[in-house]
Amino acid sequence: MTSQTLREARKYEEASEKMITRIERPAFHLSPRTGWMNDPNGFSWYDGKYHLFYQYNPYASQWGPMHWGHAVSDDLLHWEYLPAALAPDEACDRDGCFSGSAVTLPDGRQLLMYTGVVRERQANGGYSEVQTQCLAVGDGVDYEKYEKNPVLDEKDIPEGSSRYDFRDPKMWQEEDGSYRCVVGNRAADGSGQILLFSSPDGFEWQYEKVLAGNHGRFGRMWECPDFFPLDGKWVLVVSPQDMLPSGFEYHNGNGTLCLIGEYCRETGEFTEMSDQSVDYGIDFYAPQTILTPDGRRVMIGWMQNWDTCNHRRKQEEAWFGQMSLPRELSIKEGRLYQNPIRELEEMRTGRVSYDNIIVSGTVRLEGIRGRRIDMELTVRPVEGCDLYRKFAVRFAQNELYYTSLSFRPGESVLKVDRKFSGSRRAIIHQRRSMVKHRGGELKLRMVLDRFSVEVFVNDGEQALSAVLYTDQEADGISFIADGTVSLDVTKYDLV
Repeated sequence: MTSQTLREARKYEEASEKMITRIERPAFHLSPRTGWMNDPNGFSWYDGKYHLFYQYNPYASQWGPMHWGHAVSDDLLHWEYLPAALAPDEACDRDGCFSGSAVTLPDGRQLLMYTGVVRERQANGGYSEVQTQCLAVGDGVDYEKYEKNPVLDEKDIPEGSSRYDFRDPKMWQEEDGSYRCVVGNRAADGSGQILLFSSPDGFEWQYEKVLAGNHGRFGRMWECPDFFPLDGKWVLVVSPQDMLPSGFEYHNGNGTLCLIGEYCRETGEFTEMSDQSVDYGIDFYAPQTILTPDGRRVMIGWMQNWDTCNHRRKQEEAWFGQMSLPRELSIKEGRLYQNPIRELEEMRTGRVSYDNIIVSGTVRLEGIRGRRIDMELTVRPVEGCDLYRKFAVRFAQNELYYTSLSFRPGESVLKVDRKFSGSRRAIIHQRRSMVKHRGGELKLRMVLDRFSVEVFVNDGEQALSAVLYTDQEADGISFIADGTVSLDVTKYDLV
């Protein structure tokens, strides 16, 4: 039975979607059907298609009562909207259906696990959100909430842990057919921890242990955990809140953290070996991964930042929020590498290429422009010249606006800067990252869609994401060197 609340949301989104033209949206990044989008949820392969659900307020382009929006795709780049999957319509989730995940059951149905939210009045007159884990089962379009919800609540968490910060379950199935899930929580000391739960059938869940604890290291609460094997190691990805920077790592107060280590399935012990930021740009949060049918581990994140949600195309708009490019993950030399999914290459057309262009001052190249492009650059010093002081590429550029990516080899620092992108808000507009280079040689791949740029450094060693709302006719690209560089450029249009 579809509830009245869900029926209304579905009716509203179907009507409102018609008000948004295709060119008002990103071309190949998922945006909400209408209204507001945040975290990716239930990223899964089901019934021959990729499914991506998302935190969703259909009724306004601001955060509000959380539903689950729903879209499907054959290639993770071209999306078709399905009706909203979940609405806050039960006693256990009346104030929101927060983030969660999806698996396929042995009987062929799809199981969703999500966080139900109920606002509880406190003694001081304020409200806090009690969070529990709930289930819904369906056929890929319609989902029935489980009659025994919630399946995990405050009695299932360690003593002293917060019942108000207990959310974002990520499930997977083990080889023996049983299920596990990790859930973000706040420990008695106020810092984040990731709890591990197990289930024989996906419906009856029990607490196993604390998989990983923050112990005051990386911010406070840890949200949106994901835990998966990759290239002989195990990776725990979380989104900590209120992080302090550490050198050039963790500059987004609400950012993304990757812990790489070893995991013993028998004991449930996770041993951390290294940590790093997942994305070094401005806009990236709450990523979730999938194992594709052909065995790739692919990640997608909310390409936004909680601190910059006032950065908009215009204040009254029909949609807000978009997902990142799906990224193929690998581990090399103990680091998480990310590259755009290979399906993107099938969209390439109109190749324009230059080799060994000498740049000193500002250079523009015939045929190098555009706002839906995939561009590869290699910059290197010129023999016989001093090492250049700075190299920059300006894009989404016209007489008024531009965004820039600049590299200073002397400091090994790469910076993305959108302060001249047309924003009327004094919010975070730049981010710097330490990158590796070989004597001033650096490889960059830049993917632009209508409202974003994503940069992949040295074949995926680092990624930097930023949204930009510059007028679409600003499509110029120029290259600038303080000193002298040799530049290789290959640009494709993406259609």
